[in-house]
Amino acid sequence: MKTFGLIGFPLAQSFSQKYFTQKFENENIDARYLNFEMEDIIELPEVLNHHAYIAGFSITIPHKENIFKFLNELDPTAREIEACNVVKVTWKNKTPILKGYNTDVIGFSDSIQPLLKEHHKKALILGTGGAAKAIAFGLKKMGVEYKYVSRYKKEDTLTYTELTKEILDEFNVLVNCTPLGMYPNIEQCPDIPYQLLSDKHLLYDLTYNPETTQFMKNGLEQGATVKNGLEMLHLQAEAAWRIWNE
Repeated sequence: MKTFGLIGFPLAQSFSQKYFTQKFENENIDARYLNFEMEDIIELPEVLNHHAYIAGFSITIPHKENIFKFLNELDPTAREIEACNVVKVTWKNKTPILKGYNTDVIGFSDSIQPLLKEHHKKALILGTGGAAKAIAFGLKKMGVEYKYVSRYKKEDTLTYTELTKEILDEFNVLVNCTPLGMYPNIEQCPDIPYQLLSDKHLLYDLTYNPETTQFMKNGLEQGATVKNGLEMLHLQAEAAWRIWNE
């Protein structure tokens, strides 16, 4: 039986295992999908040693960047983004060969594209981690300018305290790439001045559990269009499945 899985920490909130398990059942695929919860990516070789038949795995928070030290090859898109969320494993003389890809950009772009209106020219990316890099790559490909927003002052990055009405009027697409609001901490949300939002704004949250995050609720109260990351999860998962079966 082929084995696939998800590596990250924590994984209690992830729907990936449920998604693939249902897919394998529906399509009569002889495979299984396991959660490999690891706080430190250094545990990866041990997982590979115990599952010498593993054919591929997905990567989630917080390992989309530190997985690179274990990769033998990189897809050009993952190299450019500098973040990896899918790894294909091939075995040569009982040695795993790992190639990294990024399907987050596919899932995000295909999911948000139908919501973009003529006035959605600029976006704020909340967070600066591996997922945020994929979002930036996708926005650039769609012709949407972007700025990162972080708690800490960095070059070419805004801080949350710098978000004025003028900035929010100009950057009317907001993408939450932080884990704030993810189950079980559902009352949390990025610290932005939500009262300055309007029906011109589009709020996209990569989180999908809960279905409507506090970030999205706050946007809805101001008339904004909102969407969670569940469709993105499905789209990137199907892209990962194609990679694993190439």
